[in-house]
Order: sequence, then structure tokens, then C-alpha cells
Amino acid sequence: MSELSFIEKLLGGVTVEWKELSEVFHLKNGYTPSKSKKEYWENGTIPWFRMDDLRENGSILNDSLQKVSNQAVKSGKIFPANSIIVSTSATIGEHALIKVPFLANQRFTCLTLKNEYGSLLDIKFLYYYCFLLSEWCTKNTTQSSFASVEMDGFKKYPIPIPCPENPEKSLQIQAEIVRILDAFTKLTAELTAELSARKKQYNYYRDKLLSFENSEVEWKPLGDIIKKSYSGGTPTAGNPEYYDGGSIPWLRTQEVKFTDIESVDVMITPAALKNSATKWIPENCVIVAISGATAGRSAINKIPLTTNQHCCCLDVDPEKALYRYVFHWVSCNYENLKALGQGARGDLNSGIIKGFQIPIPFPNDPARSLTEQERIVSILDKFDALTNSITEGLPREIELRQKQYEYYRDLLLSFPKLEQVEV
Repeated sequence: MSELSFIEKLLGGVTVEWKELSEVFHLKNGYTPSKSKKEYWENGTIPWFRMDDLRENGSILNDSLQKVSNQAVKSGKIFPANSIIVSTSATIGEHALIKVPFLANQRFTCLTLKNEYGSLLDIKFLYYYCFLLSEWCTKNTTQSSFASVEMDGFKKYPIPIPCPENPEKSLQIQAEIVRILDAFTKLTAELTAELSARKKQYNYYRDKLLSFENSEVEWKPLGDIIKKSYSGGTPTAGNPEYYDGGSIPWLRTQEVKFTDIESVDVMITPAALKNSATKWIPENCVIVAISGATAGRSAINKIPLTTNQHCCCLDVDPEKALYRYVFHWVSCNYENLKALGQGARGDLNSGIIKGFQIPIPFPNDPARSLTEQERIVSILDKFDALTNSITEGLPREIELRQKQYEYYRDLLLSFPKLEQVEV
């Protein structure tokens, strides 16, 4: 059955009526109760949602990380259960279905279905439809001190009602769409839970293997087991001579993510390499981010590349240690390394990195030491591939299922639009 005939069969030839978002929903802005009034925050029982809730617990929520008291509620009114929140400022387009009475901060606009549409529209269907609304939001923002959604267009965003003259039929169509999308969501959730379990298992074995209880080890600074360290630089931004048609991989700090690097997002030209502080980094270096929020994150470059100035690259001496052993140790001790950051941003530097201590097993027997490192690496690499690889293992499977879900979601929500409807 073709894709077109599938959606046509689902609709069964019924008409689709379009309504503006503000006609279907009551719109309310979120807010943050005064932090200076302790009585607003002590012994709170009312969920108060922030972006952190969506990042940590997903987009269908029954509870919040923080709660406020009844005294914090403006005019004594809270947002009703089964409402949708959409982030319309700062971080744009994230949304969630809230299943309990609640409040939210000022980054969110709350959408509550009007009573007259309660018999025509399924809130779970609307939650899925808001993925399309979210995409629209990211493309329609205004700029002042921070980004915000263009609210006139937001209020006019078209919402479909299939078969409006027959509410029972309409809800059946919506329920079938929800059923299909729920099935994809459940599969992704099961894979994500499996990935979480495997990460815990990986962390357990990594910590056990690298604890060296009752083993012969010598602690050495990283600087003692490397041949050379490299830094980088940033070619002048906006200079087309340095970027247009570039063929030299240039790694930015945000791409350092505890895994192998086989490609980068930005290429620079030979002229950029010649006229900036950046330089070629040989493959199989341990790269450590040293700047602010990314400080302490590590990776291995599987290709020769260049980097920006916020990376410290360690070329490990193969006669003293295995580079992958060093990578696993640095990754395992991310929090400890990050804690050494200095200044307001918590930046690291090459001196801090090279002074960081690493345990070398059987230091008086180099051959045995490397054999033991290889044994540890072989075990941890298997877990690492399963939990972190983008080309194999669970992350790849989750990525594929997510793409499949998004494909069918867009297909199922692509209702025929009337010519007069403008977005």
C-alpha cells in the first residue's frame, strides 16, 4: 500500500477543518514566583516545570523537579492537567504534555484545550501535532535581548480537526494516529532504557577495572607518558579565504564527546592553517576539551585534523602507555578533571592536563604493563561501542528508530490544508 493511499484510507475521505491555535486553546504565560519569598518555595506541593524537567524526564510529565506552595500561585489559579507547554523564548520549540495541575516558568506558553473542543480533539493527538508546531517555532523567532517566538503567527498556527461534523469519527481517526505513534515512542523508550542499563554496567566494569585494588601500579602525570602535546587556534571568523572550499578538518570543542572522532562539522583551507595558531594533529591522540562548560570532556581523533584553541591534544608514547587506555582513564575521571578548572568559567589548561595522574600497571615490566592495558582496553571498548558508538550498538539503533518515528509522524500528521489557511 502506498504512503498516499495509507493516509487517505485513514481519513476515509472525510473533510479536515482548520482552526487557529488561539481559537482551540486558552493561552497563558508561565512565570517564576519570587525567589526572595521563602514561603513560595518551602513545603511546595504544586509542580513547577522548567526546561530541566523536559531534558531529564521527557515530554510527557506527571511531576516536576521543583515545586511551589499555594501562596506562590497568582490569583489562586494553576494551569489545568492535560495541558501542553511550549517553550516560546530562550530555548525555542521544546514542548511537553503535562498530566497534572501545574505551573511553569516564563519560558513556556501554556496551551489548555477549550471546553468546546474537548469532544472534537484528543489532547495526545494535539501533543504529537505540536512537534510540527515546534518546528515552526524554531523558524519564526524575533530577536531582542534573547530569542522569542513570533507570537502573532504562533496564535494563528493552523490546527486540523478531521471529520468535524462527526466527533466520534474524528476521535477514532486521532486515536489511530496516536496508537501508531505511541508504538514507535514505546520502542524508542525501551531501547533507551536498555542503553541506560548498559551504561551503568559499563561504568561498573570500568570503575572496577581501573581501581587496581591490590595491584602493582605507579602513578604518573600524563605529561610523563606522552611524546608531545598540541594546542590549536581559530582562523579569523568570516574570512572566506579561510573557510570556503576548505578540505582540512577543524575540530571545535563542542564536538568532543567521549568517543572516537572520524569526521568534523567544519573544514578550513590551507591558507587558514598557514595564517593561524592551529596546526595538524596526528591521528590517535587523546583530545581533552579545556574550555568552560565542555572542560574535561575527551575523545580520540581517528583522522589527522586541526582544532580550535580550546583543545589540548596528547600524543601518547606507545612504549609507555596505550592511547585508548589513557582515553578510558581520562573519561572515567571526567568529574575529577573538570573540578580542577580555574576562574569564573572553570577553564583547564595544558599544564593541568599534563599534571593529571594516571595509574600505570606493572611499571617495572613494560611488556606486561602494555599487555594488561590492552586487556583492560579490549573489555571497555566493547562496552563503549555498545553504549556510545554512532555507527553500531544501541545509540545507532535508537537513532534509526527515531528517524523512522519522525518519518511516520510527519506522514500521519500531514493533513490536506485548505488554500486559505496561511502559516
